[in-house]
Amino acid sequence: MRSSYREEDVILLLKDITGLVKPQSTQERERLIQAGKHYSEMLPIEYVPTQKYMEIYTKALEIYAKPTALAVGRLSNQIVRTKGKKVVLVSLARAGIPIGILVKHYLRFQYQLDVPHYAISIIKGRGIDDNAMKYLLERYQPQQLLFLDGWIGKGAILEELRRNIQAYKGVSAEIAVLADPANVTELCGTHEDILIPSSCLNSTISGLVSRTFLRKDIIGPQDFHGAVYYGELADSDLSYAFIDTIEQYFVKDCATQEMPNIREKTGCGVDEVHALAKAFEVDDINLIKPGIGETTRVLLRRVPWKILIDQKYKQNPELSHIVRLAEEKHVPVEYYSLKYYKCCGIIKKMAEA
Repeated sequence: MRSSYREEDVILLLKDITGLVKPQSTQERERLIQAGKHYSEMLPIEYVPTQKYMEIYTKALEIYAKPTALAVGRLSNQIVRTKGKKVVLVSLARAGIPIGILVKHYLRFQYQLDVPHYAISIIKGRGIDDNAMKYLLERYQPQQLLFLDGWIGKGAILEELRRNIQAYKGVSAEIAVLADPANVTELCGTHEDILIPSSCLNSTISGLVSRTFLRKDIIGPQDFHGAVYYGELADSDLSYAFIDTIEQYFVKDCATQEMPNIREKTGCGVDEVHALAKAFEVDDINLIKPGIGETTRVLLRRVPWKILIDQKYKQNPELSHIVRLAEEKHVPVEYYSLKYYKCCGIIKKMAEA
């Protein structure tokens, strides 16, 4: 699979389906998803980021570059302690890919390690790419493989992985992430709900690669899951600009006191999601997207009904991009007491749109 990343940084175990799938608008996709069509059978129209979106991203990068770099360092140190130096990084496409590259670079920076790094697809409700797993297990020991993603919202992908990975003896179902506000994994950079700036943009910060795709008429039984390469967006590509910016804040022997990683809360974030569903009469928890990263994505890519911001973070500059996007899209913001997350996006039911 083509991408704008260097091959020494990541090998994408994906089928290139460029030109084979007609992209659809946000409104059209949302209606079809809520009518029962699986999201992996469609691709969104990928827009070049507008000037306003770029201002949001630039501000997010300014605020969160250092915390992101510290989380990368902390996570990388944990990976070496728990998985050893022969680890094989397996990023979950596509949000996990920039994170996997950052971890790979940090392992070289701190430990002079050059570890293999691949990207494969996992799709909610459809599972992990079996052909990609077979490819990896023909080349590496099961215990070497470690899955990476950006963050954990409700933990849906983690649950999908746990269901699927039982078919691969010796492969661990844990996911290494930068941020785990859901409180479900120890293998994370922080349990704080931080914004990872790459969540603000789409393919232009992910190697010009689309979301992964799975439909029988295009993906055959021997194929990897598919993705599109957006070569026409090369002039807007920020994939390495993002990585280079975060790396400027790398520090060796990352001090734990710079970013506390203690589980201060009991329970899990999904409990709060169920409580929010009840409080706001949302009958499908898939319409509730908790955490800064997921809320940002709801505003950029979905059709939002309402944004919740924790009362403690009212007028906090960390969330200024959320408030600004909500204003631009005329989405109401409600200040509400949240335990695990700093904010939460609720998607509009299309029957009510």
